[in-house]
Amino acid sequence: MDHVTEQEGAAATTPASGDEYGGADAVAARSGRRGPRARGRTLRGGLAAAAAGLLALAAFASPASAAPGSESASSASSTPEPATAASPAPTTAPTTAPTTPPTTVPTAASLPAPTGPHTVGATFLYLKDTSRPDPWVPEVKARELMVSLWYPAKKPQGGRRAPYMTPQESEALLRREGVTGVPFDILSRTRTNAFLDAKPTGRRRGLPLVVLSPGYTKPRSTLTGLAEDLASRGYVVVGIDHTYENYGTSFPDGRVTPCAACEVDDGPDFGRKAVEGRAADVSFVLDELTGRHPKWRGASLIDPSRIGMSGQSLGGASALAALLKDDRIRAGIDTDGTTYAPIPPSGLAKPFMFFGSEGHGPGGAPSWERDWKLLTGWKRWLVLAGAEHASFTDLILLADQFGIEHRTTVPGARSLEITRRYVRAFFDLHLNGRPQPLLDDPSARYPEVKHCSTDTRTCA
Repeated sequence: MDHVTEQEGAAATTPASGDEYGGADAVAARSGRRGPRARGRTLRGGLAAAAAGLLALAAFASPASAAPGSESASSASSTPEPATAASPAPTTAPTTAPTTPPTTVPTAASLPAPTGPHTVGATFLYLKDTSRPDPWVPEVKARELMVSLWYPAKKPQGGRRAPYMTPQESEALLRREGVTGVPFDILSRTRTNAFLDAKPTGRRRGLPLVVLSPGYTKPRSTLTGLAEDLASRGYVVVGIDHTYENYGTSFPDGRVTPCAACEVDDGPDFGRKAVEGRAADVSFVLDELTGRHPKWRGASLIDPSRIGMSGQSLGGASALAALLKDDRIRAGIDTDGTTYAPIPPSGLAKPFMFFGSEGHGPGGAPSWERDWKLLTGWKRWLVLAGAEHASFTDLILLADQFGIEHRTTVPGARSLEITRRYVRAFFDLHLNGRPQPLLDDPSARYPEVKHCSTDTRTCA
């Protein structure tokens, strides 16, 4: 297994001209044309009408565009390989009807400050798994990944903030969502709270590790608000871009890989293949962070006996798949994602929490009801009233700052606050052994969060 260790500014690398959708020629031939096919068209069917007057930021991960992670779908040191030219972004057909934002749009957004006592550092790693080919582009003989790490850090003097995403990733995402009227790099201007490559701090094997997996077609950066908060509370957090499954992942050599998976996501076994591939990604990343020759300079701070995972949409479904596959992962959370990995009849005894939008209550989430019966350990089923699919990411928050309307009745700052609080409570309980009454009963502080019962088929 080859690797390249920390790449300062790797996430800010600018691809060479003509390489916006770089990769093998075969990838170029089939990747720059359109978004998710039959399944994607079905899931996006209502978006054009709903998006009138809305910026697609507010619908980046809505049920209409969440293929295949939304329940609505199921109920209906080594050098990277050189880039090759591919279809330029301007020829890419948008996957939704173009939308127009308000006439005045802020030039940048910002993430809310983390709530914990620790300064947060962030760095980026390029990792290469030579033991397996890429599952979406088999002619690529090694699985290449970009990951972000957030962690408690010593506050640097004059340090610069970590980038939210690259300009190329922002452009790929906005173009494919059909967004018009804003600078294509606007998401890359989002101000974060983490200091780039700040020195990690803590005692040896003193910090639990949380893995974050994003929704389908979405980059790891959409979970930054959650990641920074966990890091400020004493966690190491690793966010994974599952290559060829989002609209653009920037690599240190300038490539921006396209969404090759979007060309085959209409197959009957797509969801299961996707979560199994992501589970393999997670296991490889854990090897690289906790193995005999770790690839991060702060790896000695990680306690390998305290590892958890959370994900949004397809990332949440992948959390379940990873828990089933990898004994190192002790507990997991699925935020608003249809599940695909089959739980064996013997059940899954690891702690697990479903946390969804209103559509993911009993009666509206067949895969959750199926799996709930097979979760034999600690478990919770929570619903955030008024939320939509994207409420568990940064995207509603960003839409609010741009002055854009959206379908949810929960402001983005509030939904991020709630997501941070409940995800942290889960991991504080199951990785740190700290009692969390918040998870046992409804909270007066967070009345939007409902506890669901499959016996009464209600959430209250």
